[in-house]
Amino acid sequence: MFARATHALVAALILVPTGIAAAGTTEHRGVVSADPVDTTPHVLDGIVNAIALVDGTVVVGGSFGQVREARSARVLPRANLFAYDLATGRILPGFAPRLDRPVQALAAGVRGTVYAGGRFTRTGGAQTRGLALLRLSDGSPLPRFGAQVRGGTVTSLARLGRHLYAGGDFTHVGPAARTALARLDAVTGEADPSFTIEPGAPRGGRTRVHALSLGHGRLAVGGDFTTLGGLPRAQLGLIGVASPAATAAGLAASPAAVAPWRTDAYQGRCMADFPGYVRGLDLAPDGSHLVVVTTGGPGGRSRMCDTAARFETGARGPVRPTWVNHTGGDSLYAVAATGAAVYVGGHQRWLNNPDGHDSAGPGAVARPGIGAIHPRTGRALAWNPTRTRGIGIKAFLAHPGGLLVGSDTTRLGHEYHARVGMFPLPITPDS
Repeated sequence: MFARATHALVAALILVPTGIAAAGTTEHRGVVSADPVDTTPHVLDGIVNAIALVDGTVVVGGSFGQVREARSARVLPRANLFAYDLATGRILPGFAPRLDRPVQALAAGVRGTVYAGGRFTRTGGAQTRGLALLRLSDGSPLPRFGAQVRGGTVTSLARLGRHLYAGGDFTHVGPAARTALARLDAVTGEADPSFTIEPGAPRGGRTRVHALSLGHGRLAVGGDFTTLGGLPRAQLGLIGVASPAATAAGLAASPAAVAPWRTDAYQGRCMADFPGYVRGLDLAPDGSHLVVVTTGGPGGRSRMCDTAARFETGARGPVRPTWVNHTGGDSLYAVAATGAAVYVGGHQRWLNNPDGHDSAGPGAVARPGIGAIHPRTGRALAWNPTRTRGIGIKAFLAHPGGLLVGSDTTRLGHEYHARVGMFPLPITPDS
C-alpha cells in the first residue's frame, strides 16, 4: 500500500529535466521504500525491456501487446510501447504507436518526444528501421529523424545534447558502417562522421554492446568485445565524449577518445554459453565510480560471473574492482547507482554469496529478483521487497521520486504489479 501523502510527494517531484540518459543520473539521499506505489499500470503479457522518463511521462518498451491501468478492468492494446503519467498512472490515450517488433531501448528526447530502439522495421505505416523518434502526443514518428539501422538490433541508447549514442549488434546506420556502437545526430539521425570508435574482437560470434551509461563527460560501454577503438578493453571500457564545460552546458564535444581507464576483471571465462557476460552498467551520479552486473553461471570467488562490482573511474592502470558481490549462480541484468544504494535486478536468489554454487553459501542473504547493495561496502542492504524471479529485471530508472522497475513477472513487493512498478522515496521532514 502507498500513503496518500507520499503520492503528493511523487507528483511534486516529477518535474525532472528532459533527457535522462541512464538509471543513475539522479542522486537519492536515501534508500527507496520497499512498498511499491499503487498507481503504476500493468503490462499483461510479455516482458518490459526499457523505461524512459520524459518530463512527467513514463514511457515503457518491450515485447507485449496489452496493458491496463491499476484501477481499471479495461484492457488496452499496445504494440510493444506505451506511456503513462508518472503521478497518476493514467495511460496516455493518444500514444499508441504500432511497432512491428519489440522495443529494446529508450531514451528521452526534447519537447515531448522519445527515442525507441530495437529490431523493428515499421512504426504504423512509416519505415523506422531499428530506431525511431516518436511524439508523445500521438505516437507518430518525426519524419526529419531518418536513422535507418541495419544488420542487427539497437539494445541501448543514451543522449547528451545534440548527440544520441546507440549500442547493439548492428553493422550500419544509414550508409555509414558502424559496428555495434554509433553516435548519431539527435535531430536528423545521421551517423556522426567524427565518431568512429568501434568495439571489436568478440569472444562469441558477433560484436555486441549490451549496455551504455553516460555522465560527466564519459560514456561507459559494456558488451561482448575485447577491444575498443583498437585498444584492449575486455567487455568494458570508457570513452571521453565531452569536456566538463560542455557537459554542464548539455552539449557534446568531439572528437571522442577511448579513455586510458581499463580493467582486466572481465578477461576470465564463465560458462561456454556466455562468452561475453557483462549485461548492465551504471555510472554513479557524481561520476566517481561505475557499477557493472553480469551473467555467466556459478563461478566462485575467483571469477566475475553472476556478480555486481564497483570500479573507481578516476583510477589509473589496470583497475581492480573496489568490491564484488556474488549471487552464487544467478544472472543480474540491470543496475541503478543512486549514491545512497546500488540496486541490482535479475533472477537472483541471493546476494553476499561468493561461495554458493546454485546454493546458499556461508553468509548468503535471500534477495529474490531484486536487491540493494551498500555503495561503499559492497554488502547487501536490509532492503528486501522481493519479486517473482522469472527471466529477471531488465530495466531500472531512478528519478527524483523513486525507482522505476521493468521485468517479466507480476509480483513485486508482495503485491500485484504486472511487469512495471515503482518504489518511492520515503517522505523526510525537509522534503
